[in-house]
Amino acid sequence: MHFLLKPKWTSLQLQRVDTQKSEHLLLSLYSTVPSNQVSRELKELCKVVSSTIGGLDDLELSLNQFTGSLSSSLVTQVIDSCKHEAPTRRLLRFFLWSCKNLSASLEDKDYNHAIRVFAEKKDHTAMNILVSDLRKEGRVMETQSFGVLVETLVKLGREDKALGFFKNLEKFKCVQDSVTVSAIVSALCAKGHARRAEGVVYHHKDKISGMELCIYRSLIYGWSMQENVKAARKIIKEMKSAGIMPDLFCYNTFLRGLCERNLKRNPSGLVPEALNVMMEMRSYRIAPTSISYNILLSCLGRTRRVKESCRVLEQMKKSGCAPDWVSYYLVARVLYLSGRFGKGNKIVDEMIEEGIIPDRKFYYDLIGILCGVERVNFALELFERMKRSSVGGYGPVYDVLIPKVCRGGDFVKGRELWDEAMVMGLTLSCSSNVLDPSITEVFQPRRKPTEGCLGSTTPSIEARVKKTVIEVNKKKKSKKMKNKKNAASR
Repeated sequence: MHFLLKPKWTSLQLQRVDTQKSEHLLLSLYSTVPSNQVSRELKELCKVVSSTIGGLDDLELSLNQFTGSLSSSLVTQVIDSCKHEAPTRRLLRFFLWSCKNLSASLEDKDYNHAIRVFAEKKDHTAMNILVSDLRKEGRVMETQSFGVLVETLVKLGREDKALGFFKNLEKFKCVQDSVTVSAIVSALCAKGHARRAEGVVYHHKDKISGMELCIYRSLIYGWSMQENVKAARKIIKEMKSAGIMPDLFCYNTFLRGLCERNLKRNPSGLVPEALNVMMEMRSYRIAPTSISYNILLSCLGRTRRVKESCRVLEQMKKSGCAPDWVSYYLVARVLYLSGRFGKGNKIVDEMIEEGIIPDRKFYYDLIGILCGVERVNFALELFERMKRSSVGGYGPVYDVLIPKVCRGGDFVKGRELWDEAMVMGLTLSCSSNVLDPSITEVFQPRRKPTEGCLGSTTPSIEARVKKTVIEVNKKKKSKKMKNKKNAASR
């Protein structure tokens, strides 16, 4: 999904699954794979490298006791098997130990594979050591390794070093061609360094043949990240003058940068300027998609432009672009947040009538919003719609609604929801103690004062207010008398 954040319950579940996978991957490697496919040497080395006992020197002592036959393919298999469990320092020590023992038997592809693994792990020190050794031994750096390397360096905030690698590619026996130029430009633009990427393109225009569209896409993305609409528009004009037609990705990227800029500087220009871009797209026979409209709807929702959001949704339908569930979500969300609950329900019903089956995140987020603005009755209605659509994943919703309903004092409804969940065989994270009125504290909203301003104040304050009013009236009368005397004297 383009604009939704993952709910807490989903992210926690994913974290548990990833943790379990990382803990049992090594065991599954030994237990699920037939013994005839897994060599004894691989098992032994994986056990030594993945061990958490002892330091790096102890690791090397254990490796020196290895009596099996070591090969370059075995080294690669060990690194792949242990890269998610073993610390990068242990992997690095194992690889350096392998280099000593294999020397010339270790191929360039094995060195490049190790560089890519450490780059993915974002270990800058390990990358430096291997790249330095690669250069000293006169080995060849693959273009794929260069791409992963510079991408990681830019992500780590070392764009100067990434450019330095690109300038000295010949020392690593790697050619500066269209692929490597595209790799460094893409890495720089991904983090918004569009100006430096333009400098690379300017000095290597003769080497980008065949990759022009990819490079122009990256530059538009880089300038749009900085919300520099003029520079992004300039790139689009350069593309047209070079005979390269901007595609849907280019226009959607430009549209995102334009909307983000207007959201901060000119919210009233969001709709007209975005629609002008869409008209330009149609003039080049590029039909705006639901993604194009969702970019605009997302920014309108963030600035609470309710009427404009509804109009854009209607205009989307009239133009022949079918809204997806994200479009309906963005409009319903801004309606709920602005207190227009009836209209928001109509939007949801309209989506269901159109036969659009949303992702469960649609219901998760909207039910969370309704609970957050203390409209539990509407949240319960939306939950009924969710159950009728049979999208599944009801457990997290029960975990949110049951405590919310009980803290509102409706323990009968809370018990009803609990029983529904038990009938479905769901395992809830909320405790059954929440259903006990003697344990759960009921939220008591503060009552607003019903009397007037003076009636809700103390007698001393009332006396002061009356005294002030009398003094003001006296001053007004005395001023009028002075004005009459002055007029009579004239």
